[in-house]
Amino acid sequence: MTPVTIMTELSATPEAAVTRVGSFPRLRYMGSKYKLVPHLAETFKQVGGRTVLDAFSGSGVVSYLLKGMGYEVTSNDFLYFPGVISRAVVANHEEKLSPDDVSVILGPNRDGRSFIQTKFSGLYFTEEDRKFLDSAWSHIAQMSGAKRDLATAALVLSAARKQPRGVFTFTDLRYDDGRRDLHLPLRDHFVERVEEYNNAVFDSGVSCSTLTQDVFDIDGQYDVVYLDPPYAPPRDDNCYIKRYHFLEGLSQYWEGLKIMEKTKTKKLEKRYTPFSYKRTIEDALLRTFQRFADSTIVLSYSSNAVPDAETIIRLLRSVKSSVEVISLDHKYSFGTHSAAERRTASEYIFIGG
Repeated sequence: MTPVTIMTELSATPEAAVTRVGSFPRLRYMGSKYKLVPHLAETFKQVGGRTVLDAFSGSGVVSYLLKGMGYEVTSNDFLYFPGVISRAVVANHEEKLSPDDVSVILGPNRDGRSFIQTKFSGLYFTEEDRKFLDSAWSHIAQMSGAKRDLATAALVLSAARKQPRGVFTFTDLRYDDGRRDLHLPLRDHFVERVEEYNNAVFDSGVSCSTLTQDVFDIDGQYDVVYLDPPYAPPRDDNCYIKRYHFLEGLSQYWEGLKIMEKTKTKKLEKRYTPFSYKRTIEDALLRTFQRFADSTIVLSYSSNAVPDAETIIRLLRSVKSSVEVISLDHKYSFGTHSAAERRTASEYIFIGG
């Protein structure tokens, strides 16, 4: 790959940053870039820069990688729970949950709340697990700052690990393969997930921050902008709310959120994004490229998405004089069955400089 202009020297090698990512608590997330981290680290090394925007942070793993490389990271997602994860281990440099903090959260229900027990009766988890979620939130609601984010992130990851395939599009146990995570009580999950998040906290020596905004509303200028937008698939859909509505609700205890009461899964109303539809995705990408035309753009995209690579190159070239493409074979862990054609694809990394 021909290097893009290096603007500053990063404070950590790609190898060290990739090793650190091994401690990042893993959330099964549609389109997550865990397996591509080594390739992305090499790309960012070539690109250089000091400030970076991760505009669609999702699971948070790329923001965490960028922090480990020494960037001043701004991590953004239009969903709330990715922001909680980012605040817990990207923006947060030092706070951890103490054994006393955990003991309090594991204690008796502080205010008698029972929203989860009532609203999700018979869904997803055991009665004891639902009671724990309500009780845990009765204490988390009294917390603030990074400790609240760490506790909430641990609770979210506990729920995701306990649910088969980590998605909330079904309510039965059709995917129960006997794994420990599916049968471990949520109280025990929470204790383990707190340890994971505590272990992931580190001080990079550089300020990092978190946003929860639509990409078109983001202000500021950045040396590098990393884009991993929702893919517009040829078939099916890419609705993150449909798959992760429970995690989105749990991350803020459903405050201000509208549940679609007639749905079996009690999902949240879908939030519109132009990146989800074939008829609007090209314009959305072009407007994003134009918004960040003064930054080096690094874009992850998949060959099983719309538009194709040639179209993305054309769109990037409308705002960038230099466009490079790296093609990587990648097998997605997300799919309905082992033979699904859309599971094996080429993952592209586009660099516009």
